[in-house]
Amino acid sequence: MKQIIAFAGSNSKNSINKQLAVYASSLVDNSEISILDLNDFDLPIYSIDYENKHGVPENANKFLEHIRSSNGIIVSLAEHNGAYASVFKNLFDWMSRLESKTFLGKAMLLMATSPGGRGGQSVLNIASDRFPYHDANIVGKFSLPFFSTNFQNGKITNEALNEQLVKKVKTFQNSL
Repeated sequence: MKQIIAFAGSNSKNSINKQLAVYASSLVDNSEISILDLNDFDLPIYSIDYENKHGVPENANKFLEHIRSSNGIIVSLAEHNGAYASVFKNLFDWMSRLESKTFLGKAMLLMATSPGGRGGQSVLNIASDRFPYHDANIVGKFSLPFFSTNFQNGKITNEALNEQLVKKVKTFQNSL
């Protein structure tokens, strides 16, 4: 059975991106899904001085081990001021100190959502450009605009957007 990890690039307890990642992962058939929460991987702010004095924190190793043991990654990135949320960027920085090819060639469904009409497009563009340098195999991208209008009761309510996501999930699943 395939092992999938799903998470949001957010530490919000009510993350709309986590809700989207959980929903997308529920559409994957015949796989074991692990939903990760960045709050379970608390890390100090990355600095070379900290690393030289203390080494790489164990939580960075633990998260990277989840990537290593998976067959695929479903991630929905929160967008803060047009870029990654600081909690995700910090985790990414720490993991890259352990493994520069952070995503290890794993199939990735890359997503974002937001309350506004662009649906996290800026962070999707940044990640789409950057992640392949860290060996991400991005097999699908999905943006959900106007989260509170298009997502209710744990699922996408806009039929056309839901159909788009279902197709992206199928492509992701077929790439595992």
